[in-house]
Amino acid sequence: MSYEMIGMTMFGGMLLMMLTGQRIFAAIGFVSATAALLLWGTGGVEMPFSAAFKLFNWYPLLTLPLFIYMGYILSESGIADDLYHMFHVWFGGVRGGLAIGTIALMIVISAMNGLSVAGMAIGATIALPEMLRRNYDKIMITGVVQAGSSLGILIPPSVVLVLYGMIARQPVGKLWLAGAIPGLMMAGLFIIYIAVRCKLQPDLAPALSEEERTMPFSDKLKVLKAGITPFLIFFFMTGLFIMGITSLVESSAVGATAATIAAIAKRRLNWKVIEATMRKTLGISCMFMWIILAALSFGAVFDGIGAVKSIESLFITSWNLTPWEVLIMMQLSYLLMGTFLDDTAMLVIVAPLYVPLVKVLGFDPVWYGVLYTITCQIAYMTPPFGYNLFLMRAMAPKEITLMDIYRSIVPFVLIMTLALTLVMVFPQIALWLPEYVYSK
Repeated sequence: MSYEMIGMTMFGGMLLMMLTGQRIFAAIGFVSATAALLLWGTGGVEMPFSAAFKLFNWYPLLTLPLFIYMGYILSESGIADDLYHMFHVWFGGVRGGLAIGTIALMIVISAMNGLSVAGMAIGATIALPEMLRRNYDKIMITGVVQAGSSLGILIPPSVVLVLYGMIARQPVGKLWLAGAIPGLMMAGLFIIYIAVRCKLQPDLAPALSEEERTMPFSDKLKVLKAGITPFLIFFFMTGLFIMGITSLVESSAVGATAATIAAIAKRRLNWKVIEATMRKTLGISCMFMWIILAALSFGAVFDGIGAVKSIESLFITSWNLTPWEVLIMMQLSYLLMGTFLDDTAMLVIVAPLYVPLVKVLGFDPVWYGVLYTITCQIAYMTPPFGYNLFLMRAMAPKEITLMDIYRSIVPFVLIMTLALTLVMVFPQIALWLPEYVYSK
């Protein structure tokens, strides 16, 4: 059997395993370990074993559970609820203000959590019912929550970019900085769209009543205190890292400690919050670690059979494609896979093939990490099986149907596609900040 056929058999076997309902890491790990044993005999055991120790020896891995812990303790302690109340008070008087405030809330949640599911949970349970109660158009605001929550995998401290850094062997600090400006740019495009559309169609998002807007200015200033805590946490976590005072792992520890202190200071740290935070942190962290372990093992087998060279030869020599044509094909494959897989599954399946190919084609792997993440955001919201679509269906109020959810994402997917195109055409949007910081 040729190496190309072995590679195709491995991919086919892995997809077949996933169709049986097996967990992603189990499907990937089983196929890679079986292939290693069949190809190299008992010596093949060393490949997954070696992959495991590569994982455990990678020091930045410590950031993963710390960032997840930080996000959950802020969510479970109700600090996110205070934030939404602040945005409600300050933006509610503007037409479409609550939708704009929801995007702002998602930016802050993203900067404190790094997972899209956290923003989705907060947006669907706090922001969405509030906007529905105030007669906002249900289709528009459903799209707002989905699009805003997707920022969590791009704005630092993005857990997805940490995973990409582990698998692609790229500095996580550079990846975070590379994702910051594109993430804020995308959020800005969302806000512009909401403001313009609500200006043209005022009935979509009525402003707050006169009675609700008459809160004394002194009371409004008091509400601003809700934003101080997240700002300080983000400054101590990310600001100190950018200034070179703390390392990446130290920054994650600072963020986790600051979040815990904030919960204590607000007298919201009780056993119920601690238990919920620990359970969720342990579950998510273990899931990610198993997936990374399986991905490293799968990548080692693929590298061993020369599959990367085969793909390179197919695209460049046999098909005679230009580097940009190859890159576009890679992004389209992510969009296709995103209709039935989540971001981590997509990454571990194709990263062993695509990341070496990106380097051969002459592209910056840090820049490509941002492209991959934006493409994941689009794939998350692409019917029929986009990951965010079904998360929203599970969390949204009963009056929002699956067809409403499908219709809601159309303008936001177009905006994300525009953002992806801008970053592809102008790579410095992503690369300027890491080059500036690391040049110092």
